[in-house]
Amino acid sequence: MSVSPEPDRPAIIVTDASVLINFLRIDRIDLIAGHSHAFLATDHVANEVSDRYPDQQRRFASALDSGTLTLIPVAAAEELRLFASLSATGRLGAGECSAIAVAVQRGYSLAIDDRVANRLARRFAPSLHILTTQDLVVSMIRQNLLGVEEADRIKREWSDRHRFRLNLDSFGDLLE
Repeated sequence: MSVSPEPDRPAIIVTDASVLINFLRIDRIDLIAGHSHAFLATDHVANEVSDRYPDQQRRFASALDSGTLTLIPVAAAEELRLFASLSATGRLGAGECSAIAVAVQRGYSLAIDDRVANRLARRFAPSLHILTTQDLVVSMIRQNLLGVEEADRIKREWSDRHRFRLNLDSFGDLLE
């Protein structure tokens, strides 16, 4: 999936903690910083990073301080209503619900890896532009932020050290 700026695609991505943590764990927030899109994280996602991933707190704070990530609240009435509807399903955490609510209501792209969250988001907004960590890495390769070999090393590090696995042999296979 391409995330090149297109006339009908917003150049803003709201990220869930799942995608964000993948880059924070390997200390590669520089890839997010170099990306052609702006990245937003909700206050609920920030709380999730702080509560569940204390080792990444410093890197997350640094990304906010540098402007790599922008922290936003879920504040508009429509966002709060959708947040409440998503929360009521009992299937998603607050970070996922908030990221979906903001992306849907503001017309931004959504970066999220959870399949259940993806399905629920599509139920509320069938045309929502959803990206996974894998999609973002492919876009980073296309934007020359990293090469295929480096992306494959990152994929191995995620799998070997962080229990995040991608079902592909090489990112090169996705670029053909």
